[in-house]
Amino acid sequence: MASLPFSAASFHSTFTCFNYKARNPNLFFLKKGSSFTLSRRKFFIKSVASDQRQDLKEGQITEEASLDTFVPDSASIASSIKYHSEFTPSFAPDHFELPKAFKATAESVRDSLIINWNATYAYYEKINVKQAYYLSMEYLQGRALLNAIGNLELTGAYAEALKKLGHNVEDVAREEPDAALGNGGLGRLASCFLDSLATLNYPAWGYGLRYKYGLFKQYITKDGQEEVAENWLEMGNPWEIVRNDVSYPVKFYGEVISGPEGIKEWVGGEDITAVAYDVPIPGYKTKTTINLRLWSTKIAPEKFDLSAFNAGDHAKAYSAMKNAEKICYILYPGDESLEGKTLRLKQQYTLCSASLQDIIARYERRSGEFLNWEIFPEKVAVQMNDTHPTLCIPELIRILIDVKGLSWEQAWNITQRTVAYTNHTVLPEALEKWSLELMEKLLPRHVEIIKMIDEELIQTIIDEYGTEDLDLLQEKLKQMRILDNIELPESVAEMIAKPEKSSVEAIESTEEDDVSDEETETTAEEDELEEEEIEEKNEVPPIIEPDPKLPKLVRMANLCVAGGYAVNGVAEIHSEIVKNEVFNDFYEMWPEKFQNKTNGVTPRRWIRFCNPDLSKIITKWTGSEDWVVNTEKLVTLRKFADNEDLQSEWREAKRRNKVKVASFLREKTGYIVNPDAMFEVQVKRIHEYKRQLLNIMGIVYHYKKMKEMSHEERKASFVPRVCIFGGKAFATYVQAKRIVKFITDVGATVNHDPEIGDLLKVVFVPDYNVSVAEMLIPGSELSQHISTAGMEASGTSNMKFAMNGCILIGTLDGANVEIRQEVGEDNFFLFGAEAHEIAGLRKESLTSQFVPDPRFEEVKAYVRSGVFGPYNYEELMGSLEGNEGYGRADYFLVGKDFPSYIECQDKVDEAYKDQKRWTKMSILNTAGSYKFSSDRTIHEYARDIWRIDPVVLP
Repeated sequence: MASLPFSAASFHSTFTCFNYKARNPNLFFLKKGSSFTLSRRKFFIKSVASDQRQDLKEGQITEEASLDTFVPDSASIASSIKYHSEFTPSFAPDHFELPKAFKATAESVRDSLIINWNATYAYYEKINVKQAYYLSMEYLQGRALLNAIGNLELTGAYAEALKKLGHNVEDVAREEPDAALGNGGLGRLASCFLDSLATLNYPAWGYGLRYKYGLFKQYITKDGQEEVAENWLEMGNPWEIVRNDVSYPVKFYGEVISGPEGIKEWVGGEDITAVAYDVPIPGYKTKTTINLRLWSTKIAPEKFDLSAFNAGDHAKAYSAMKNAEKICYILYPGDESLEGKTLRLKQQYTLCSASLQDIIARYERRSGEFLNWEIFPEKVAVQMNDTHPTLCIPELIRILIDVKGLSWEQAWNITQRTVAYTNHTVLPEALEKWSLELMEKLLPRHVEIIKMIDEELIQTIIDEYGTEDLDLLQEKLKQMRILDNIELPESVAEMIAKPEKSSVEAIESTEEDDVSDEETETTAEEDELEEEEIEEKNEVPPIIEPDPKLPKLVRMANLCVAGGYAVNGVAEIHSEIVKNEVFNDFYEMWPEKFQNKTNGVTPRRWIRFCNPDLSKIITKWTGSEDWVVNTEKLVTLRKFADNEDLQSEWREAKRRNKVKVASFLREKTGYIVNPDAMFEVQVKRIHEYKRQLLNIMGIVYHYKKMKEMSHEERKASFVPRVCIFGGKAFATYVQAKRIVKFITDVGATVNHDPEIGDLLKVVFVPDYNVSVAEMLIPGSELSQHISTAGMEASGTSNMKFAMNGCILIGTLDGANVEIRQEVGEDNFFLFGAEAHEIAGLRKESLTSQFVPDPRFEEVKAYVRSGVFGPYNYEELMGSLEGNEGYGRADYFLVGKDFPSYIECQDKVDEAYKDQKRWTKMSILNTAGSYKFSSDRTIHEYARDIWRIDPVVLP
């Protein structure tokens, strides 16, 4: 326990400028020796959230007040922390314990961020720069404190300040909960992008939702995974600033009526309010600080039914309030029920509507009296991170037509030049499709607009392919329409059905007339047959007839492609699958829309801050810290890969990190592991296609073989391993939860087997998140990226592991392909079927032609024997058998790749025994990861898709 060495009474005589200036920007401080004097200056930073426009004289950020030369030292930082602990308290005033120290420290850092943040957007407003807006349903931010002070280059100063106050900066940082705004790679990618956008000085904002309870907090019990609500906001979030003056109405349900001159009006229904919460995102070694704006939902106070409450009907009184608030309760609420589906669609529309209203308001404010909607795409680029924000397309059109008075042609043209789409999946079931009936009920105006877009798309398809080959046209419409299992618009159906005189008929009609009566006579039967043939030719294609047994759907991915100007995949192999399979028909019609933008991760969080030991080595051997923002410098390490001094330093840094991991595992799971064993890691969302099941089946195989050997044989045959798992199974994904249970049961058996000892440990880390990743990745030596080929769009954890000198074992899937190219084939453990083989292999299973490897059958029998406890694993093992059904017939080819996998693991053992070779492989992985910085990815987005330029603050 630490106590603050100051009192409120003495505070004002000792308080320095660092904090006070942030809260009183009209005061300017001049440093004189070790003290500060105060002089009053005109200093104004306009908030972009304010609609008030100031005159140029007041609105300018004067050179003397720009804080360019103000660098807080440890003394001023300590005073700032003390100020916040006393005057912006969330805790009792008597003690300065770690939770209070974190909150005060974070608020101190936030003051510094706000200065740069306000300056950034004042300048953007002044020059009216084109801005990119990144819309994502999730952001997996992780802890912010160490990242923020690292980017501000204040890590040392804050460490010294906290030491003076009785605390260690790392201990204080651990008090911060991970922001529960995301789940997997989609959200982490979005967060890496924000870091790179700020670091590279690109004008951009992120938009998302402020989830109160996140996805869930994961506990591991004897029954497997259990879920409870996240409590990350329980003590408040010191990084966010609520903007009560920035809110927008969002409507659901109701009806559409036609007003004067045919203008549509969406009336009635359920009205809520989206309120902005802003989170500053600092760049590394730059003043640029961009914004993540999160929406929270509520209702106006007058919507609270006071009469019902006073009458005792409390549920009725606050039903409207709860309906509004629950939109931002949970990330990805279960959608098995109609209520769950409705809530998800409400979430998506809230994100899109509030964000677009905000974007348009900013465009209007910046345009002033020179408002011109035609140049809207020259000032605004909207990026949809997967299909969740698809409703941006009809919502932008709705606002432009219904609110701003533009014509359909204008609104459609503007939208098609403003919105771009990133695809993150090749799984057909993951390409979102919404019930038309639900959408018509919840968003009636948007369905009208979507039907108009669908009609525009149909007309484009007909213009491209014509109506001569109706079979081809039917197939194109079946694959490309936005509305699935819905009749064609009348005008289109009539056009297709209308008989046209063929060229043959035209020639026949002009043939010479001097034929005999006998030659021109036809029987009544022939006439009738000819008429039937003509009718057959002119029949409306069957595709326009909906199947009453199937649901009517809105295909959101097709809407994204049709409504946007760019579509990108996230790895080279993924982008080829997108072009050649997922959206092949669209690619053939619009090849210019399709691009590849291989994902990347920020080297600041994922090497510089989470792995300081390795960072120092890289800086030493590359000659500077330039690699932190210019990862091409990492290539320099290649020429030193055989250097004994570098290898020795490299191994020492890795072992120090492994010791930290071992301590962490003991704290979180109770298991004691040997840091001299190989640390093998698979941490990611639990899903059958990611094949955690293949990993644990391989472990079971090796465990069984160990049990069949003598102690001496085991020691000679196997490298000691610690096999670490982490990841969350979606709450309603039964099979994924079975896999979690299986892993933990294997661990419970293996880890308590005295015959095996330290030769093999299996550890499942509960509640995997960014902070856990920052601990595990620096200490990992082998990382598993073993998805069924062709099913992983990219992956980003593979990049993080490679950056930290961890060697990968994996399939040719996602970004693995490019990583292997860059690090070298000899430095990547490759196994498994390739993407082009998958369809044929599945067909073998369906036709009972596949013969499983005897070793695979041996493992399944061993699991069924009950050696890992009484739980019935028949459903799990059964999914690897049979010859029909999704989730059966070994759809994800675990059995097919199993022999290749365990043979590849033997090669891993062989390489690990030669530590000189292994260390060289590790160094070359770090060197080859230069390509996988999110800085490179963002440069490509900015250049090729958003067409924005960096803006450096003066």
